[in-house]
Amino acid sequence: MKKLILKSLLYFFLILVILEVLVRVFHLGKDTPTRFLDDRQVEKWVPNQNGFNVTGNRRQNFSEFHINSSGFNSYREFTPTKNNIEVALIGDSFIEGFHQNYYNSIGKKAENALPGIEIYEYGYAGYDFADQLHLVHSYKKQFDLIDHLILGIKFSNDLTRGEYKVAKGRLALESPIHRLLKKSKLIVYCKSIGLLEPPQELMYRLINILKPKREVLPINDEEALRIRKENEKAYLANFKSLVAKYGYDKERYTLLLDSKITSPIFLSYLEKNDFNYIDFSQSFENTNRSTTLIYDRHWNNHGRELIAKLISKYIQKKDLKTK
Repeated sequence: MKKLILKSLLYFFLILVILEVLVRVFHLGKDTPTRFLDDRQVEKWVPNQNGFNVTGNRRQNFSEFHINSSGFNSYREFTPTKNNIEVALIGDSFIEGFHQNYYNSIGKKAENALPGIEIYEYGYAGYDFADQLHLVHSYKKQFDLIDHLILGIKFSNDLTRGEYKVAKGRLALESPIHRLLKKSKLIVYCKSIGLLEPPQELMYRLINILKPKREVLPINDEEALRIRKENEKAYLANFKSLVAKYGYDKERYTLLLDSKITSPIFLSYLEKNDFNYIDFSQSFENTNRSTTLIYDRHWNNHGRELIAKLISKYIQKKDLKTK
């Protein structure tokens, strides 16, 4: 019996080793760059990292990323000057672009249509509007040299707070335990395709059994509408609060949004108060091709081409002049 147990453990270990090797050889597990909080309390990636992002259980999407010296995924360094024309794209994972080769990003596509203009991509997964304005404020001297800033915003996600605070949840992913687990590409791969979700759910259920049960009352349509309206008012108030705190140059700043999923109250406020925005909803609706990935709701190459085209057209209309 003892020998059987020892052999079983040995075979199990060998199987894990073989699977780990296979995952690494076929590059099924994604690389995750290391994040950090800089001396200005800005969360970003540790500079000068390279790797590959993988989406889907059959490597549906495979792309290369490159973290530049500023801590963002980009095909170029950020070196704005008084003599050149630069445009900054600021936002979350959609701007960060890990789902596309860094040398074929939204910024690169837009830059190809804008001779003489440099596009800088300040994208970081999880950035909301508070993160974006805090970034611009923290590196004010650098952003003052940039001619135009385009800030991606999703009304339902990016305005849930009216002031900036460090997101400790994301930084917790850099704990010693998480770093150790990330060294195993097999664990990373299993997590990415959902194999670890059932045991996690079982653990949560066991923990919840010990907790007192709370009665959850069903929400009717009237109550749901009331909650939605309250949230819309709160999000608009948060927008106003952030703009008041950090400032907002309406001539140099433009929002990038989808009006189809944006509150009419917010759109009305933007228009009445002369906030410029690029709306990509119509462009996405008019195309007969998919604009998102299969296993992921991020924009695919076609979606990014449409966004880049809108941005380049908008910048051309702005007719930016050399400083």
